[in-house]
Amino acid sequence: MKKIKIISGKVEVEAELNDTKTASSIWGALPITGSVNTWGDEIYFNIPVKCASENQKEVVELGELGYWLPGSAFCIFFGPTPASRGNEIRPANPVNVFGKITGDVKINGKIDSRGIKALRDVSDGDKIIIEAVK
Repeated sequence: MKKIKIISGKVEVEAELNDTKTASSIWGALPITGSVNTWGDEIYFNIPVKCASENQKEVVELGELGYWLPGSAFCIFFGPTPASRGNEIRPANPVNVFGKITGDVKINGKIDSRGIKALRDVSDGDKIIIEAVK
């Protein structure tokens, strides 16, 4: 299983990629650096990867990673978005799910008791880095 590390400022978390063409394309482009955008409890940023539609989902699970085709964006879902109905997690458009957060969210190297909600500490415009875990 391919693992990645997501780092933005003092926030760090690990994730695993699934066995899809989207995941392989993103893995092949690592390391990736971007500028964060937030939309509700979603972090997204443009990446230099173009992927075709692949097993797209309209509603995702907590902690899933998605590729948003219209914006060539890497998306991290950690709660409801403005498009959500009730407690669901709904992207703006269907996304290719290519992985899931598997580790604890760390702030300054220490596990944060808020769990995945600690990703709220990442703000619009922050630098974000995605790298392979060897």
